[in-house]
Amino acid sequence: MASLIRTKLCSSAGGSMRSASAHFPSYPAAIRSKSTSILRRTQATSPSPPNLGQRTVFTSSHPAHIALPRTSSWRLAAWTPSSPLSSRSFSTTTARLHNEITRPEPGTGLKVHFKNSKGTLLKTIEANPGDSILDLAHEHDIDLEGACEASLACSTCHVILEPEVYDLLPEPEDEENDMLDMAFGLTDTSRLGCQVILKAELDGMTVVLPSATRNMFVDGAKPTKH
Repeated sequence: MASLIRTKLCSSAGGSMRSASAHFPSYPAAIRSKSTSILRRTQATSPSPPNLGQRTVFTSSHPAHIALPRTSSWRLAAWTPSSPLSSRSFSTTTARLHNEITRPEPGTGLKVHFKNSKGTLLKTIEANPGDSILDLAHEHDIDLEGACEASLACSTCHVILEPEVYDLLPEPEDEENDMLDMAFGLTDTSRLGCQVILKAELDGMTVVLPSATRNMFVDGAKPTKH
């Protein structure tokens, strides 16, 4: 009787366990099944990883003509022996200075007569159009100082002209008039020698040096060529 009861209990328990296992699978099997399902969903929704063995090419929307060169190419193109800079030529022409005098061939230049305040002829010279009276005086060792070197800052190159010669010249500028106001022995036909520029109409002109000038050399030295 006791054995019969144990047999029924075991059978009942076994059936219950089989029934439970049908509804509740073992724990490890359920975990594996769920992990497999999650992995499949992840693979389906995740992008494929880049192929690291291939070069990725990026394109630009900018025009090709404004693309910057590579660093190595830029360094090589910075200077080459055939660069235009290496073959550039420079002009070596000497500029003509404002007080540079070129003496004309004898008998071909414009004649200028220099006299002192007493009317005595000091020297007759020949010059070219464009030469100034001050530069000519220095070139030919005539005592006309010109302390400011033609910068209109003094009256030491004051000269006196004949009325007909004076009228052939353009009117003096205000700066020249300011300096003439300080000149010694000022006359109606006084000009600064640095502002009297020769032209063909002045051929044969006479220039009179005043008896004195302000700021003259006091040691007897003669003005030097500039």
